[in-house]
Amino acid sequence: MLRRIGLALTASCALTLPAMAETVSSFTLDNGMDVVVIEDHRAPVVVNMVWYRVGAADEPPGKSGIAHFLEHLMFKGTDELEPGEFSETVAQNGGSDNAFTSQDYTGYFQRVAADRLGLMMQMEADRMTDLVLSDAEVDPERDVIIEERNQRTENSPGALFGEQRAAAQYLNHPYGIPIIGWRHEMEELSRQDALDFYRLNYAPNNAVLIVAGDVAPDDVRALAETHFGPIPANPDLEARARPTEPPQIAERRISYEDPRVAQPYVMRSYLAPERDAGAQEDAAALTFLAELLGGSGQTSLMGRTLEVEEKVALYTGAFYDGMSLDDTTFSLLVMPTPERSLEEAEADMDRMIATFFDQGVDLEAFERLKTQIRASEIYRKDSLQSLARGYGEALTSGLTVADVQAWPDILDAVTPEDVMAAAERLFDRSRAVTGYLSRPAQENAPEEVTQ
Repeated sequence: MLRRIGLALTASCALTLPAMAETVSSFTLDNGMDVVVIEDHRAPVVVNMVWYRVGAADEPPGKSGIAHFLEHLMFKGTDELEPGEFSETVAQNGGSDNAFTSQDYTGYFQRVAADRLGLMMQMEADRMTDLVLSDAEVDPERDVIIEERNQRTENSPGALFGEQRAAAQYLNHPYGIPIIGWRHEMEELSRQDALDFYRLNYAPNNAVLIVAGDVAPDDVRALAETHFGPIPANPDLEARARPTEPPQIAERRISYEDPRVAQPYVMRSYLAPERDAGAQEDAAALTFLAELLGGSGQTSLMGRTLEVEEKVALYTGAFYDGMSLDDTTFSLLVMPTPERSLEEAEADMDRMIATFFDQGVDLEAFERLKTQIRASEIYRKDSLQSLARGYGEALTSGLTVADVQAWPDILDAVTPEDVMAAAERLFDRSRAVTGYLSRPAQENAPEEVTQ
């Protein structure tokens, strides 16, 4: 999924808002489970999250989709809870719950009244160790995830195009495999596959507990030690080791045609560094680069030039998300107006990159971005879910609590020179994948007129 920083806040609004620094405590249980407590006493609610340091990129060969499949199966019951009873209990206590899977992590959360936190931990600890699966539950759920793939991927030309681009970008690294899985492998996933993956990876020494809301650290520690503390660490769990990507030495190009495409576009992605523990400066510079090139249709270089002034593009964008355990991507997109070809759109993209190097960073736009990013950080602190998710994503992607807290200052310290240096390192066509998404030729041809 493409994600960009939300920068919808105005500079004047940002300057009037007081910063709200979250109070964060962290500790580790004797069994290796990391715990982070984020205090926010404005309302008597709490978000309870359990994150596992395992995602789609950690799956055994030939078992793509098993991480996401297990996420579904974790709601099927334990030795103490009937299938579906977990979510029913959360709802009966006035709360909500859900789960998610990415390449680098799997997470489960509940949002409830603060006095229900102990019950949430009790149920999460129960399904960490005592998941019960039968073929009667596994087989129908496999059909559910296959239908999910039908709806989200098979029915979307853009999603299919994205899968093909990722597969071309990562020749050896598992980021080239879709999170939901390849359909032919999903169809073969079994109850035993799920149990094997669960027993290896769902252990306290592979988990992070995030609690945010109206809580005290000592109380959270006591509850965590009560419910999770007795669970033994898994001694068979090894450090995460993934196949590494060989150096890319030539540009890769793909073309995907689908009669359902409404608006053809060209997209190019470059391998790019992720946020690393103690070394987030390159990622911060790339964050600014994405916004300056394609963050806003009105003010970014590509949007202002191609959409507004020249009117040769319906949409432009630049995308970078540094929250990744391994090398990520930086992407550019140009969707041309109907009378222009994808070849012309790609030429426009290259022209904008050249213009950026020729003109340098727009200092006025750069300072405006800094103000907007400061404002977005302030508003982010107003959401318990957003705060908790930020720490969970970071700790399961190789970062630390200190890295999360340092990130706003690192962003604030970025200079125009940093951005230009990051662009010089990034824009190497031999490390890029360029893709065309379009309709088949006959779909584009004008209809014949008969006399």
